[in-house]
Amino acid sequence: MAELRRIRGGMLLLTVFGGLLMLPPLVYVFDHPISHFGIPQIVFYLFAVWLLLVIGTGLLAHALPPDKPEPGEGER
Repeated sequence: MAELRRIRGGMLLLTVFGGLLMLPPLVYVFDHPISHFGIPQIVFYLFAVWLLLVIGTGLLAHALPPDKPEPGEGER
């Protein structure tokens, strides 16, 4: 039960932190005429944040225990 609470807390933290990383004031910090591998820095930043959020969500979802069916659901 405590592990499930920690995973759900991690999901909430990942959601809030990911939302904060996508807010314009922080995104504008990376809006410079600099290119990484030919990609503008702001695009590189947004893609990196998106990729890390997808990977983090996948890892947290994988750590969740499977749902147990309630009694009586499979008897139809």
